[in-house]
Amino acid sequence: MSPTIPAPATPQFTKPSRRIHLTRVRLRWEIWLVLGLSLLPSSLTAIVNLIEIAAQPTPIGETSSTLNPSASEFPLFDVLYRLISFGTAMVPVALVIWLLWSRNESGFRRLGLDARQPGRRLGPLRDLGGGLLLAAAIGLPGLALYAASRALGLTVQVVAGDTSMAWWTVGLLVLAALRAALIEEVVVVGYLATRLHTLGWQRWGVILTSALVRGSYHLYQGVPMALGNVVMGILFAYVFTRKRKDGRRPRVLPLVIAHFLLDLVSFLGYPLAASLWPGLF
Repeated sequence: MSPTIPAPATPQFTKPSRRIHLTRVRLRWEIWLVLGLSLLPSSLTAIVNLIEIAAQPTPIGETSSTLNPSASEFPLFDVLYRLISFGTAMVPVALVIWLLWSRNESGFRRLGLDARQPGRRLGPLRDLGGGLLLAAAIGLPGLALYAASRALGLTVQVVAGDTSMAWWTVGLLVLAALRAALIEEVVVVGYLATRLHTLGWQRWGVILTSALVRGSYHLYQGVPMALGNVVMGILFAYVFTRKRKDGRRPRVLPLVIAHFLLDLVSFLGYPLAASLWPGLF
């Protein structure tokens, strides 16, 4: 009789490997859910908006987009609506902090969103200094890119503020700058880089993915400004993911500070820019 050849065995996960597999699947779903609750809708809306502009006879350079429109003609309700919008936007930020929380480490500490840096007396000043340097590195080239692309008719007119600014509008614009800084840097850089690293992604894969996500939800401004935001995303993700000689956790706080300062200057300085260069702003 010829020997019986057993059928190939079906691969089975051992308990540890199955747990690892399920953890990776869970993390992938978690990432998509977080992005879906935060910035993915903005990305899809920006892409559709750019396609709509391209399909219209009006050139993109003759269109405009308002970043902080009034929510009501009544000041009290305008404030209330915008406060509700701010609170709603903070939910995904709170969610990722909670998701990264562990028994041994808070989500704030893991993201580097806290002011405490054990062993460093000047920790908060380091964060502030790093934020100022990043803001300067991005701000001036970004302004030049916007002016050049507007002059060439490749970018929409971005109305960043209100030329007839009321006293209560200043506080609302500060909150708008804080909202954008937190949701973009905490979610798109801090959270996304941390989770992709856990999944075993290479550093440059993490950097480019984070940068492309950032660029996607800025496509409503036109391709040049979206590419400019991709460059900003590469720089910010590179800074966040760089290896530290002391082995400390990456810190997202300098990125938040830089983004907040950039948007704050754009929002509050818009009336002056619009009066000095009405053709560009």
